[in-house]
Amino acid sequence: MNHPQTPLLWQGEQYPSTDPAGVYHVLADLERPCFVVRTPRGIGAAATGRPAPAGAPGGLPLLAAVAPLPPHRLGSAAFLAAHGVRQPYLAGAMAGGIASADLVVALAREGFLASFGAAGLLPESIEKALARFAAEIPGLPYAVNLIHSPSEERLEREAVELFLRHGVRCVEASAFMALSPHIVRYRLAGLRQGPDGQVVAEHRVIAKISRTETAERFMRPAPAATVSALLTQGLISPLQADLAKYVPMADDITVEADSGGHTDRRPLPALLPSILRLRDSVQREHRYPAPIRVGAAGGLGTPIAVAAAFAMGAAYVVTGSVNQSCVESGASKATKALLAEAGIADCEMAPAADMFELGVELQVLKKGTLFPMRAKKLYELYQAHDGLEALPEGERARLEAQVFRRPLEDVWQECVGYFRRRDPEQLARAQDSPKRRMALVFRWYLGMSSRWATVGDPDRTLDYQIWCGPAMGSFNDWVTASYLKAPGNRRVADVAHHLMRGAAFHTRVAALRTAGVQLPAAVADYRPVPLESPVAALGGAL
Repeated sequence: MNHPQTPLLWQGEQYPSTDPAGVYHVLADLERPCFVVRTPRGIGAAATGRPAPAGAPGGLPLLAAVAPLPPHRLGSAAFLAAHGVRQPYLAGAMAGGIASADLVVALAREGFLASFGAAGLLPESIEKALARFAAEIPGLPYAVNLIHSPSEERLEREAVELFLRHGVRCVEASAFMALSPHIVRYRLAGLRQGPDGQVVAEHRVIAKISRTETAERFMRPAPAATVSALLTQGLISPLQADLAKYVPMADDITVEADSGGHTDRRPLPALLPSILRLRDSVQREHRYPAPIRVGAAGGLGTPIAVAAAFAMGAAYVVTGSVNQSCVESGASKATKALLAEAGIADCEMAPAADMFELGVELQVLKKGTLFPMRAKKLYELYQAHDGLEALPEGERARLEAQVFRRPLEDVWQECVGYFRRRDPEQLARAQDSPKRRMALVFRWYLGMSSRWATVGDPDRTLDYQIWCGPAMGSFNDWVTASYLKAPGNRRVADVAHHLMRGAAFHTRVAALRTAGVQLPAAVADYRPVPLESPVAALGGAL
């Protein structure tokens, strides 16, 4: 027979706060507990006090209580330890230096991990950034992006050689459809045996994926054939080749849902559980001493979205679009202004420059630019014709007048000069292929459009290619009435702190909700205020 439980009371030295501002401050004081009680004045909240038995003098009915929840307790403690950071948060790479050295340095100093957007940069630009990290944040963690470049293999190879030469300890691998020998080389070149006989992987890999088959490749050890080839070429040692079978290709797997840039636009609630189950299956098979951590990315532009990712089991969260609008990003002021006005529905898919011939698309901002429409037209022409010479005269004239603003032959000559310096193999492949030459010319526009956006070319505003996902619009909606509305106030560390503290806040609100406490909307939504404000000094009520 079940007996009704005796209701608990709450006792404290100070009367609970019952006004909305007071209740909110108690909820947002994450370093202390929160007791929700019923008072003669209505629902109240207190950060001090204690539960008491029925009949205790001065006691008030205790409706629910939640423990302290500082943001670092969200996600995986193993992620914090492995990367030497204070928060389970990664600012993901944005190509072309949009995830800039300034951004990486600012976050590293605040205890966050950030990935430098090395994709698309020349080696000298990457080396300059690595020198800054060594000088300005020695000993602090950071990552560097390695993007898969199936059509420009040399770029991927040279990037890995650069990382090895400069002692880069963490790489964020993105856009990989299969494991290339270069990412395998980076991973294995950091293997050694510790004093206790355990394998030590000094080169950490965070693999960003959106498909289970790609995730599984990074969850398993490096392919034996690739390991053998690298050993034969003298790129890894015999010991490293032997140790390869004991470690997965990645320490962390980032599940990328609907996001900016390369994306399969899958919803996080559908994708993340599948990858977590796959990780558990692979772990049962291989029994790695340190299980692979699985994080979440895509659509994370508000605290409640971040809280939801952690609630689904994410070990860490990754942000992208929202950082692009921040002061420290490498985007131009013009681009940041466009991003700050973006809504949730202001994004569209368009052909990707690096995988143009494969038909791969990425997500970009459509508000204020004609790039998506023009890029799609180029891909349609590429599919329909065998070369530039085969283009109908009217189509060619429109391209030269409206899109390229110069003769296509002049663009081709610029491509020749570019690839002679950077990757002559591209020209060799195009020599007897008019279709290939057309692809390189069209890719010139796709590549330049992102550069025009990055530098803020005022004459090319309508051609800006701005990688952006719906998280940007969600973020803008959340900060509308706050100091973060203005792009000039969006400091990347502020955004990170608010997203994480807000996620902890909403996690506590959810716990109270499951206990039957329905809080008024006025107190249940986290609001960002400047970090140096008196409210912030309350120990967490940001």
